[in-house]
Amino acid sequence: MVNNNAKSPIDWHVVNKVREIRLKKDISQADIAFHLNLSIGFIGHIESQNFRAKYNSIHLNELAKLFECSPKDFWPEKPL
Repeated sequence: MVNNNAKSPIDWHVVNKVREIRLKKDISQADIAFHLNLSIGFIGHIESQNFRAKYNSIHLNELAKLFECSPKDFWPEKPL
């Protein structure tokens, strides 16, 4: 059976990089939700394997501002 909620490997890479940086900088899901003007639940869905929700390019650009990094920091060096 195919899981229609499954994220692709690249989606997971981006989500995991955002989570990794978020935790290193001691930023909560609520902080991200506030910064992106999204619900806390939506951020939880992004970080969950049970939902298809993911960050878009605008979110990643805004997160790079919040984290004081480059949007490139969320992407792998080589294609997955």
